[in-house]
Amino acid sequence: METNWRALYVSLLCCFLFCSFNPASCLLNETDRLALISFRELIVRDPFGVLNSWNNSAHFCDWYGVTCSRRHPDRIIALNLTSQGLVGSLSPHIGNLSFLRYVDFRNNSFRGQIPHEIGRLRRLQCLTLSNNSFCGNIPTNLSYCSNLVILNIIDNKLVGSIPAELGSLRKLEALGLAKNNLTGSIPPSIGNLSSLWQLSLAINALEGKIPEQISRLRNLNLLTITQII
Repeated sequence: METNWRALYVSLLCCFLFCSFNPASCLLNETDRLALISFRELIVRDPFGVLNSWNNSAHFCDWYGVTCSRRHPDRIIALNLTSQGLVGSLSPHIGNLSFLRYVDFRNNSFRGQIPHEIGRLRRLQCLTLSNNSFCGNIPTNLSYCSNLVILNIIDNKLVGSIPAELGSLRKLEALGLAKNNLTGSIPPSIGNLSSLWQLSLAINALEGKIPEQISRLRNLNLLTITQII
């Protein structure tokens, strides 16, 4: 027993000394882990038990659906929990995963609002939240995710207008907003998305004219706009 306590003491002392000389590294590693724990706490149903691996018996980079960076060990770059039947809300602490590039939560039962904290994720390239039950407005500060290439929030319960701010996402190639309860008109700023090749706005309650600025989208290959009043 004394030997075990001595080993624990040495381990803690080494950790303390490392963090004393490298406080930023310890803080960043703990930030990513705590963000995942906050995520797990808001999941109320996990029918396949995919989050059972999210415990202290394994490093969080080995948890199901989590991918960490090779270049920056212990920094999470991808979360993929597609089609797992998860029920719950999305923790705002996801905004603390500052290295995150890829999020795919499609085909689950996430509810509540899309956290505006996602706007902190400046490295984010793909955000796929389709076929869930997200409600409320589309966060305007998604426009801060300047590296977004894919934004797919098709088939949810989102309301309100399409934020004009999305027109600043110059790298965006696919924008999916179909099958929601969006109202208002299509913002002319969509015409600023020069990289866009897919735009899906069908099955909403949009109204007004299709803005002529959409004709600027020279790379557009797929456009779906139906049920405009």
